[in-house]
Amino acid sequence: MAKIFISLGSNIEPERHLKAALTDLDYHFEQLELSSVFESEAVGFDGTNFLNMVVAAETELSIAEVVSTFKQIEQDHGRVKGAKKFAPRTLDLDLLLYDDIVSSQPIELPRAEILYNAFVLWPLAEVAPSLLHPVVNQSYQTLWDNYDKQQQSLWPVEFNWSA
Repeated sequence: MAKIFISLGSNIEPERHLKAALTDLDYHFEQLELSSVFESEAVGFDGTNFLNMVVAAETELSIAEVVSTFKQIEQDHGRVKGAKKFAPRTLDLDLLLYDDIVSSQPIELPRAEILYNAFVLWPLAEVAPSLLHPVVNQSYQTLWDNYDKQQQSLWPVEFNWSA
């Protein structure tokens, strides 16, 4: 069983889409652990605020199968295939970590944005504070503690979901 960490984000009806994604993730994966949900301003474009979170889960699927499952969930919830990278979205699911694998194919792991996006690092530090980043060899809590908090503004928000 592989331990995976997933970044979820949405800025189009974000609460509804995060809840729908969690229901789908609960169907496809095991042992979901949820971070808090954080609201943040859009990064890279002018748009409405995002809701973001990180989910830890377990799976027997390969990396490629996990990514394919995420793409299907995104499309099922209105994500337009081939849409611009920096644009509003109903749902964005990204595989951050797959065990401690470091790879460039079929995707880059660990995902680079872990180190520079507060909306990824803070919730990841919540669900896996003592886990070590497989490249920089520091815990996610240490990385968050040392993160320049002036770079990006985000704050926890109330969010309730149950499987």
